[in-house]
Amino acid sequence: MKVPAAVSGTAVAVDRSRHATMYDRQGEAGEMERPTARDTRLTYEDFLLFPDDGMRHEVIDGEHYVTPSPNWRHQVLVGRLYFEIESILRRHPGIGRVFLSPLDVIFTTWDIVEPDLLFVAGDQIEIITEKNVQGAPALVIEVLSPGTRQRDEGIKLRLFDRGAVREYWLVDPERDRVTVCRRQPDGSFPRVSELSRDEHDVLATPLIPHLAIALVQLFET
Repeated sequence: MKVPAAVSGTAVAVDRSRHATMYDRQGEAGEMERPTARDTRLTYEDFLLFPDDGMRHEVIDGEHYVTPSPNWRHQVLVGRLYFEIESILRRHPGIGRVFLSPLDVIFTTWDIVEPDLLFVAGDQIEIITEKNVQGAPALVIEVLSPGTRQRDEGIKLRLFDRGAVREYWLVDPERDRVTVCRRQPDGSFPRVSELSRDEHDVLATPLIPHLAIALVQLFET
């Protein structure tokens, strides 16, 4: 199945036929795909039973991942990014909406994550529900930590690729760098830039016009 995903206003085709999701495959009555009796993976129903213990609980391909509360620098970076994006959105309404964690993002019944930050574009506002986001945000941002680096750079990147996220930022506080993955017209999701504070780079995206974040200021201690 080919699922359209907009990139800088251009429709592209993302092949998710090998990774069918609850948004892809529908029965005759229009109901989403549900686990079979033999499927032992954790689902959204299991996710709802996790304790409210201050930890970040996520399910990716039916596996449960738990992340401890972040440190202060992680939270400073998340706050600065949110402030910069929200400031643009307030001056230019209609571009979209930005959200801080915790907010559940449901890609499939087996894939539920809580990104540090997520941006829902104006052309996909319908994925925002009262309780969660149901579908791929246009932009996902994760601030790396020792406990999440491998997951953010690996299994989450693959989830966001097959899930049709348009752009993914990996913010690295240890190296003062930001890696940007961006959806291409052919549907691929490569790393398109590696930005550095030392090079005085500026972070921008076609998803949010007018946004320009100087990494010198972002990573200022």
